Amino acid sequence: MKRRDRYRLDFRALMSQCEENYARMLPLMNAMGERDSMDVELGHTQHTHTLQLRVLERSPYTTTVRLEDQELLDVLPASRLTVRLYHDARLAEVTEARPFRRVNARYAYPNRHMHQRDEKVQWNRFLAEWLRHVHDHGRDAGNGWRQQVTGNS
Repeated sequence: MKRRDRYRLDFRALMSQCEENYARMLPLMNAMGERDSMDVELGHTQHTHTLQLRVLERSPYTTTVRLEDQELLDVLPASRLTVRLYHDARLAEVTEARPFRRVNARYAYPNRHMHQRDEKVQWNRFLAEWLRHVHDHGRDAGNGWRQQVTGNS
């Protein structure tokens, strides 16, 4: 039996994903402005649910935001993500994913929680998919975010 090769993080691909996530988060952050939270309605007219964005921390070079979909808390393990935006590097990465406090860059496998070896990469890909969905189907409950993102008036 051949021993599995040690997982090697593809740092370039991860940074590329984090750059894309930053670009997708920026319209949401601009729509939030100085507010500490914003609700984005997702879905179609018959079935909508709300994604809440809440700023946990602001500093000159970073902002930490929690994205949470209350309706999916019991259904989807990743219904709450904590994302740190690095404004100087223009990167956004998932730092926490419910129910785990921290997402490591790599994990030994197998491990107690059965994390995949590339867990951080997968969470950041999931964030990208979630942000695409928000862009395509979301609208700010109060401020016309949808118009700001798509350029419609």
